[in-house]
Formats: sequence, C-alpha cells, structure tokens
Amino acid sequence: MFEQDYVMRMIKEMIRALLKLLFDIDSDTPSAELIQDDNAKNQLITLTDMIDAGNINMAENELYRTISDNNMLDLKVGILFYSYLNNKDDEFLQQNHFSRDEVEMGIRNLAAKFKVSDISNLF
Repeated sequence: MFEQDYVMRMIKEMIRALLKLLFDIDSDTPSAELIQDDNAKNQLITLTDMIDAGNINMAENELYRTISDNNMLDLKVGILFYSYLNNKDDEFLQQNHFSRDEVEMGIRNLAAKFKVSDISNLF
C-alpha cells in the first residue's frame, strides 16, 4: 500500500513538472479544462469516459493511435490522460486489469515519444 501511494505521488509530481516546464501550467488538479482546443478537449473527454467505463487498455490504445509526436497539443492530451488515470484508486485499476506501474510506464513512454523523457527521468 505504501509503495503504491509513493508511486502515485511520484507520477503526480512527474505530470506536474511536465505541465509546468512544457506548458507553463501549474495545477494540482489538471483536467480537460486546461485545453482550449475543442477537438482536443473532446478527445480527452472521450478517453476519460472510456477509462470510467473500465476500458483502460482500449483508451490507452486509442490515445496512441490518435497522437502525433510533433503536436504539442497531443502531448498535453496525453499528460492529462495519464493524470486522470493516476487519480483512480488501486482497486479500480486492478479491477480493470491495469496497474499503477503501467500508469508510470505510460507517462514515461509518452515523454519518450515526444522526446521530453529527460524531464520524466528526474522522477
């Protein structure tokens, strides 16, 4: 339990650092409201609805299917996706065949795809 809480906090700090350094956003509770573009906001809402329905793997696959590694708005959507996912409790993740470690790996993979893994590697 303690280890998972630690991992959850580290992911939260990683997300916060990425948002601050890349987008100059300082938020303890990042959400879709941080996205001005309606299409990107709707994409994030669709993905988070899939998470809520328990389709985490499908949502993650859809995220990677739709993002382009040269579009910073897509990076923001991805970061907010993993922030939302990280806020789910361990029981929810486990019931839906996902783990906190997979959340961490996802955000690290996203950072690597956009060539900003130096930031995520600080954590």
